Amino acid sequence: MSKTKKMVYVALIISQALVLHYIENLLPPLPAGARLGLANIMTLITLNIFGFKEALTVTVIRSTLGPLLGGSPTAVIYSMSGGLLSCLVMSAIHYYAPGHFSLLGISTAGAVFHNIGQLLAASIVYGTAGIIFTYMPVLQFFAVLTGNFTGLAAKYILKYLKTNPLG
Repeated sequence: MSKTKKMVYVALIISQALVLHYIENLLPPLPAGARLGLANIMTLITLNIFGFKEALTVTVIRSTLGPLLGGSPTAVIYSMSGGLLSCLVMSAIHYYAPGHFSLLGISTAGAVFHNIGQLLAASIVYGTAGIIFTYMPVLQFFAVLTGNFTGLAAKYILKYLKTNPLG
């Protein structure tokens, strides 16, 4: 695949991630502010089709533009900290433990570490580690549920793309 074609596909994936981010913001949050993580579907797809560098690009751009376009510039801190840690962990599992984790397992690990990254950022911003202990149990419970959901969605999209390749 040419560099130009790859760049176009990655740009399309970023735009899809931003649309999913927007749609998710229209939905009511789960308890403790937990979210579905719909935009992470696109990160998983990018990681599987193109690799780490492109998945990181999708994560950084969607973690920056999503909150900015949504009117919450301070949310970039939380989106970026969670997104980067999640992308690094999912990539490490994908590359260093191939065959040991399903896409759902990789996605769930990403959701768990996304929450950890956000809570670490919040503890720094608010100057207290208490926020971690307060929110961690509830957020991690929902991370398992939402991680499986986004992993399942990515799995079916990738299955479709294998029968209908990008070209």
